[in-house]
Amino acid sequence: MRIPGIPGFDQEALEKYFKNTGALFIGRVGSLVIKMVVGISVANYLGRGNNGILSGGTVYIYFFSAIATLGLDQFIIKELHAFPENRDQILGTSFWMKVFAGLCCVPLIWLAFHIYPAKGTPYHYVLIFSLIGIVQSFTVIESYFQSEIQSKYIMQVQITGNLVSAAVKLGLIFLQMPLIWFVYAYTFDFLLISAGDYFTYQRKGRSIFNWSYNSTLAKKLLGYSWPLIISGIMVALYMKIDQIMLQNMVGVKESGAYATVASLSEAWNFVPSVIVTSLFPAILNARRDDLDRYKKRIQHLYDLMVYLSVPVAIVITFASPLIYKLFKPEYAYAAPVLSVHIWSGVFVFLGAASGQYLIAENLNKLTFIRTGFGAIVNIGLNLVLIPKMGMMGAAIATLAAYASATFFMLAIPKVTGQGLMMLKSLFLISLFQKISKH
Repeated sequence: MRIPGIPGFDQEALEKYFKNTGALFIGRVGSLVIKMVVGISVANYLGRGNNGILSGGTVYIYFFSAIATLGLDQFIIKELHAFPENRDQILGTSFWMKVFAGLCCVPLIWLAFHIYPAKGTPYHYVLIFSLIGIVQSFTVIESYFQSEIQSKYIMQVQITGNLVSAAVKLGLIFLQMPLIWFVYAYTFDFLLISAGDYFTYQRKGRSIFNWSYNSTLAKKLLGYSWPLIISGIMVALYMKIDQIMLQNMVGVKESGAYATVASLSEAWNFVPSVIVTSLFPAILNARRDDLDRYKKRIQHLYDLMVYLSVPVAIVITFASPLIYKLFKPEYAYAAPVLSVHIWSGVFVFLGAASGQYLIAENLNKLTFIRTGFGAIVNIGLNLVLIPKMGMMGAAIATLAAYASATFFMLAIPKVTGQGLMMLKSLFLISLFQKISKH
């Protein structure tokens, strides 16, 4: 089986995991289409002001999502891959770790809101959203299905959950319900997915009631993941801090318009996550068995990230005025901002791929160093550019932050080679080398 237009891509890895990746893609693409249609409908119904108030509340959840998830997902897969006989202990330990972390997030979110509140967003909206951190603990089940190359079950849950969620939101629009109902609906989305994960796991002859907690394993997992927790906080900062800064420095209407830009631009960010999650077992196998093959698989992964992200960025850049024809005229001025923001996706794709290398090499501490650098760049540029350029300044700051974080690896001797490999992919050097050999 060969993928057209990707010369030299490692077919051995792809053939083994393509079916699993394909299932995840179908689920995520189906979810994406549903969410985009509903998201545009909700934004048009609420208007810029209310949309800004709603998005301002969700930002705090993103800030602490790394703590709620504990950065465990990839390590759960890694543990299940290495010790499949310990399934119930691995899943049970991870689940209770996430429950405790989600509970801890509630007061942390309260503190963050009172230190830097989003002007115009009531705290009780944020409090409702903060329950999401507890509800999402059942996502450990998704890591199990990914480790078993059974992502079709995740696909089924996601599509079903998003269809129900879409029906609920469209019903609220039809009934012309107030903003608070959309706050509940957003939280309900996560409850739906968690319930779907639970029932799917139980239906397949397994039971969460067989899960057990092991403190030694918990310490081991936390030892692996704590750099990713800090990294995740940094990523959330430079992904979402611009929305709150816009809301506080310019107003909720500007923030509401920018929220549509961010949601459209970031909608594609599931793609690298699906690919690297599905191919991670193949990368680990190559590292164990054949270092030359391992290096080739990493390079091919970087190549694939560029082949996918750059065409999307080009298309969206030119199509953004047409996309905003789907919104009310009050949103139209956001189209040029989308044309800039979408290019940050190229660095998201490459960053996701290089992150897998860091996990495979147990260099997790470097992850939060580079993401911390990206967060500093983003906040600094936002302070300078937002007062002068509004949401276009926020988009430029985000693009610069993603690029800085991804290629900060060039400044670290231990992983400079990976930075150079990403540059080879970005400037299509590795593609031309493959073509010249044929």
